Amino acid sequence: MSETLSGSIEHVTFHNPENGFAVLRVLAAGRRDLVTVVGNLPAVAAGEFIQASGSWVNDRDHGLQFKATELRIEPPHTPAGIEKFLASGLIKGIGPHYARKIVETFGERTLAVIDESPAFLKEVKGIGARRLERIRASWQEQKAVRRIVIFLQAHGIGTARAVRIWKTYGERAVEMVQENPYRLATDIWGVGFQTADELAVRLGIDRNSPLRARAALRYVLQELSGQGHVGYPEAAVVQQTAELTGIDPGIVAVAVEAGRQEAELVRESFTSTKPQAVPKDAPWLYLKPLFLAELGVARGLAQLRAGEHPLPAVQVEAALNWIEQRMGLELASSQRDAIRQATTSKVLVITGGPGVGKTTIVRGILEIFTAKSMRCALCAPTGRAAKRLQETTGMEAKTIHRLLEYEPGMGGFRHGRDLPLEYDLIVVDEASMVDIVLMNQLLRAVPDSACLVLVGDVDQLPSVGPGAVLGDIIRSQAVPVVRLTEIFRQAEQSWIVRAAHQVNHGELPESAPAAQGDFYFVLADTPEAIVERIVTMVRERIPARFGLDPLRDVQILTPMNRFELGTRNLNQRLQAVLNDRPGPQVQRHGWTFRVGDKVLQTVNNYQKEVFNGDIGRVLKIDEQEQELIVDFDGKSLPYDFGELDELALAYALSIHKSQGSEYPAVVIPLHMQHFMLLQRNLLYTGITRGKKLVVLVGSKKALATAIQRQDTNRRNTALAWRLRQLMDEDHD
Repeated sequence: MSETLSGSIEHVTFHNPENGFAVLRVLAAGRRDLVTVVGNLPAVAAGEFIQASGSWVNDRDHGLQFKATELRIEPPHTPAGIEKFLASGLIKGIGPHYARKIVETFGERTLAVIDESPAFLKEVKGIGARRLERIRASWQEQKAVRRIVIFLQAHGIGTARAVRIWKTYGERAVEMVQENPYRLATDIWGVGFQTADELAVRLGIDRNSPLRARAALRYVLQELSGQGHVGYPEAAVVQQTAELTGIDPGIVAVAVEAGRQEAELVRESFTSTKPQAVPKDAPWLYLKPLFLAELGVARGLAQLRAGEHPLPAVQVEAALNWIEQRMGLELASSQRDAIRQATTSKVLVITGGPGVGKTTIVRGILEIFTAKSMRCALCAPTGRAAKRLQETTGMEAKTIHRLLEYEPGMGGFRHGRDLPLEYDLIVVDEASMVDIVLMNQLLRAVPDSACLVLVGDVDQLPSVGPGAVLGDIIRSQAVPVVRLTEIFRQAEQSWIVRAAHQVNHGELPESAPAAQGDFYFVLADTPEAIVERIVTMVRERIPARFGLDPLRDVQILTPMNRFELGTRNLNQRLQAVLNDRPGPQVQRHGWTFRVGDKVLQTVNNYQKEVFNGDIGRVLKIDEQEQELIVDFDGKSLPYDFGELDELALAYALSIHKSQGSEYPAVVIPLHMQHFMLLQRNLLYTGITRGKKLVVLVGSKKALATAIQRQDTNRRNTALAWRLRQLMDEDHD
């Protein structure tokens, strides 16, 4: 039999903003002691008043609870309740101190004053114009977000995305979602097609509507781009969309044409005078931005290659001898050839594995260009790669984003076709990481008079974003390529370098003799044993034997995110042993964040100038301001609690996320649990991330499998074809 219960919330024991589940301690009418109420609420804070319908249950673990089938929230109406509500941290700028002072001043009228006449808060000592504005803005945001949350939750969607939806759409959020729920999948990071589709069903949108077919098409192409494809055969896209939605392929084909008419999609048929060179399964479909990026890269490289070299006349042989004296070393013939090429080629690719002298070549090229007073820029895709490039060359290096100067106000880069970079030489390190979109942005900003040198290891994993830019440029044979294979004497002494090249050649890597090297394979056959070995290694053995800090210097790299040896489980285990400190913590999206945690940025945030793959440390959790402060290489950035879906713990990373970074020590678990991702270039990339120590922990079978399997999932890109076409046109 259903009962009712009402009272004020004294404490929010638990609230999951994603599904609304809440555990509350309530001072209920007619009861002397606090009672536990469990149920679902979009948003909740201590001090609020609840009306609940449900029944009493005796939980085996937690005792007597009131299990609510229906919960309604009302604003607090007593001074004590209002003070508790304001002190909860829900409203930025008001913590326990100001909550008490405000309620002492305005009593039961407090919430009405904040809502209707916030200027009166200046009567409270210590509340100035800045704090007042923060309180006013936070109050309005909370009201708007709660309204949106209640609407979304009524239609089966959790509350975690409400703040993002409100920030994107503002006061018209509910209206815009009702009009076209599928726009959420395009506009709101973290909302996918499936979520938007479920909402659309609840809002009564026809399952065969053109709106749904168009949204599903976009989703399929976006998912394919997430797998690295720039374009994809149209027949396969239509088939996948029909299978995903149950919509007739004929309706999907109509949606393709509508998408083309409205310039969302592009069909490419690849007509050519050399039919054998045309990409297979044409025609392909592209999302228009990716089509324009691929076309832009091809045209940009062709145009750049054709210009006049900026270097004045150089006596190359004399210059090479001078470089050897300046750098105090003897250049190998392959290195001399590479530097010689840079003095005559407008676009040059330098590729090779670890220890083959890529950095020496870059330094040599820079010596010649700077000696001739040429303006040089060094850049890399990630902050860590740029930092390492700066350390190895002694010249300033920036991320590509910072070189191009992203301006949030204009929603794009300052430098481009209309305002080119003012350099004569641009060197891009870790070029294998650069996806098609970023390479297009860079090439738009490179002046026709400049030289471009792309440096990278083409045998590593391709970029996280769509495309295989470095590999395609090399395959096209449209620009000169220097492929370095000789390992130099100093690097040859490293067991890490040796192991990386052995893996790349399909051979089992040799483990160093005990206590005499920097690369080891540790046998452990079960996932449980591997996890325990890793925990012991990170917490005890590596710090004791190598003097490395387990948090700062040691990075776990794993092939995948799921299962016992995936990033999520390893992060939780390592957080428990490395950072189980008391103090404030915040739970969001399945993670618990604490001060001192190592965290990973999972998306590009141009406003904050922090990018996918950047790693930081949590400096502070401010419950009053509902902010978490993260330090990224000396730059402190605030994250609103509503933005924490951009962060994940980073004690363990996927090997994909580690690209472009280098760590003093790397530990890699290998097990057949990872079978789908056990591939040579993945293992090779992981090993090459380690600087002083690399340890593989796992089974011999998994190691052998990874080495034997080459990545057969070729990305669908047409950059190489476009470059060859442009080259053929030049020769006609």
